[in-house]
Amino acid sequence: MAMDRDQVLRTAAALLSRKATATMDEVAKAAGIGRATLHRHFAGRDALVRALEDLGIREFEVAFDKARLDEGTAPDALRRLVAESEPNAPLLAFLVTENQLFEGDQVNEGWARLDARVSALFRRGQQEGDIRIDLSPAWLTEALYGLVGSCAWAVMDGRVAAKDFQHMVAELLLGGARRSVEK
Repeated sequence: MAMDRDQVLRTAAALLSRKATATMDEVAKAAGIGRATLHRHFAGRDALVRALEDLGIREFEVAFDKARLDEGTAPDALRRLVAESEPNAPLLAFLVTENQLFEGDQVNEGWARLDARVSALFRRGQQEGDIRIDLSPAWLTEALYGLVGSCAWAVMDGRVAAKDFQHMVAELLLGGARRSVEK
């Protein structure tokens, strides 16, 4: 029986998003395959996490494309981005807390591409007067990732209703990032 690599990765992502400390045995069991089969495709946890990183970056690049970041106002584009990112938010939550991905010289260039796209959105919002200029686009990008990840955890724990995800993430970020006009 052939193993569907993408399905195994999606199963691993779902499990590790709920339980970041899951073992390779637990991943194999969740995927319905043997540990030896899992190890033939992913030599260890590091290889599995790196494959999940590649999957996550691909998924988020698709979400960014669907969000049409260059259309409309920056706040509206940000709301679309949050909406398009929601299905993969648990994977992002896992990835941004997986320290091994951000150590050493092997940082995936996909993160730089994602960061550049989000930072450009915030920079555009600043130039158009919709986003505060005293917060750097790099910081706003990190804040977005943090809010998406935190809200994903809160939804998984049942502390936040899934239907509120988009509103809570976008409006908290924009409420803190929006330039206030003094009267």
